[in-house]
Amino acid sequence: MPTTDDYGQGVNIAALTDAPDAGKLAKDIANALAQRGTMRFASASARGATLASPVEGMTTWLQDVNRLDVYDGSAWVAVSTGSSAWTTISLESGFTQNGNSNGTLQYRLLNISGEESLQLRGAVNRTSYPASPPSSYVINNTALPAAVRPSTLRSVLIPCSDTNSDRIALKLDVRTDGYLEVIGIGSATKPPWIGFNGTIVSL
Repeated sequence: MPTTDDYGQGVNIAALTDAPDAGKLAKDIANALAQRGTMRFASASARGATLASPVEGMTTWLQDVNRLDVYDGSAWVAVSTGSSAWTTISLESGFTQNGNSNGTLQYRLLNISGEESLQLRGAVNRTSYPASPPSSYVINNTALPAAVRPSTLRSVLIPCSDTNSDRIALKLDVRTDGYLEVIGIGSATKPPWIGFNGTIVSL
């Protein structure tokens, strides 16, 4: 009759009195260790097709999103992402990069305690506005990728210059369609730079 490992992990070890079966011996050990180590899958869908009944404590690495997940007994929970490079955001006409010498406007995918988020950095310039500007401007001319778009609208405060502006903060709407809309511009609010450093929104 098989016994279990010395570390209480439930790995069955064949006994000398068991019928000889090298194939079963190898498979039993491999299967037991695989579900207790970090399993690698091409994607979440590939994982779902392979692990029909995951067990609490299983850990997987998803190669398409570079993410470490743990099964908590009812769902897969992200615990970490791999290195997520900063990507430059292409700007709408009228805006240029490196506002107030704060660097290029960029985004990246961030994981905080299992919560995937969009992080922004940098700032943009705008040298001129119409006499009566619209109350809002979309900053990016290309939508952010689906992987970093929020599931609902996210509204946060962002700083702006107090030069030519009666306020030092604007509202940023991170929209579900992947566009960044700055709100609060007006005839008395025409800031030459708008900042995004430290902006983080939940996805």
